[in-house]
Amino acid sequence: MAGHAHLLGSYTPGDSPVHRAPLWLKFTGVVLASALVLTVQQLPVTAVVLLGVISTCLLAGLKLTTALRPVLTMAPVLLVLGAYQWWLHDPVVAAVVVLNILSCVLAARLIPLTTPGQRLLDGMVSAAKPFRLLGADPERFGLTLSLMIRSIPYLLGSVSDVRDAARARGLERSPRALLVPVVINAVAYAKHTGEALAARGLGEKTGSGPEPDQAVHPGKPGGQN
Repeated sequence: MAGHAHLLGSYTPGDSPVHRAPLWLKFTGVVLASALVLTVQQLPVTAVVLLGVISTCLLAGLKLTTALRPVLTMAPVLLVLGAYQWWLHDPVVAAVVVLNILSCVLAARLIPLTTPGQRLLDGMVSAAKPFRLLGADPERFGLTLSLMIRSIPYLLGSVSDVRDAARARGLERSPRALLVPVVINAVAYAKHTGEALAARGLGEKTGSGPEPDQAVHPGKPGGQN
């Protein structure tokens, strides 16, 4: 089901200024652009930011169809939201709300599309290092992100494949035919992932139980020879 990884957006190789920009600069740009449109809430500002984000996509050599793929998935929700805001307020407010969401999604999507996955994870781990003082484990945080990035496309692919299989059998309206295989696939995937982590010594440390050299042997009370 790896073919479904594109649903989240994967790295697009390139040598543009956007690709070469440091990760902290990309994150800063996304945060500032999002904060600006969500704070000001004015159509001219939103239009300028959206134009800037689209220009950055083009500068990075990205196809707009690639950048806009999640927006197409969100289109029904955006249409309903826009219609509701139009009815509740006016067309300008509706346009601001919808375009603000579009601007934030496109800006955030630029990061994974122009940053290699390992570099992105390394950056997140580095950003989490100051939280060591609070007891956080940056390496475990990075591992969690890595597992999430790998798992979500698989689970999305599982849902899509199960839905196609149910449709082929004429069971597309059966909740059981859709839900049960997805749950089984998810549990199996989690089990295999846990086994792989344990095999590499990355499992949870419970801190309980005797040390290996103090283990009690069956039939030998207290472990004495």
